[in-house]
This record gives sequence, C-alpha cells and structure tokens, in this order.
Amino acid sequence: MALKITDECINCGACVDACPNTSIYVYEEEWTISEGNTYVGKVQVNGKEVDSTANQKALSDDFFFIVPEKCTECVGFHEEPQCAVECPVDCCISDENYVESQSDLLKKKNFLHP
Repeated sequence: MALKITDECINCGACVDACPNTSIYVYEEEWTISEGNTYVGKVQVNGKEVDSTANQKALSDDFFFIVPEKCTECVGFHEEPQCAVECPVDCCISDENYVESQSDLLKKKNFLHP
C-alpha cells in the first residue's frame, strides 16, 4: 500500500530526498507522474487517464504529501520506506485507501522505472 503523510507533518522536508520515486511534494506544489522516473505516456490518476507529463493539482495545501500513484513503499529500492525512516515525527504511515501487495508495488516500481 502507498504511504501518506499525516497532518502532524512539521514540513521539514527530510522525506523528500529519501524517496527514490520522487513521490513526495511540498504542499501546494503541482506534480507529474513522469517527474523523477523514466515513464512517459498515458497513466491512470484518480480514475482518469492523463498524460504522465501533465501537471496535477497538489494533494495538500498545508503539509508535504505523497502521490499514491508513484509510491512503492520503496519496494525494489530499500527494505523499508525511507520517508518513514527519515521522518523525525513519524507522520509517514500506511495509507489504508491504497492497499497493494508486495508484488503490485514491485510492478509499479518497474512501470515507473523500466
């Protein structure tokens, strides 16, 4: 399952550089699927097909956020999610709205980084 950042976030940014998928963004920042990886083409975001290079609306106006379509919980890169390891206030937690198996997470990683 993807991770999410809770409202306990102190906006320190420790998680951003730790993410191998570039799935963590500053509040109010637009994002793209293609940023930080090699995938270019159409992809599903919130049930809609979008171009991977198209800007998407920020998922939070108040604190850092994780894009679930890009989060692999670091599967294929590290033994555990690096955002959670680096977070000084333990606000990077599992997102119960995006339940995925280890196999699904690895497929997502390979999709984003062919």
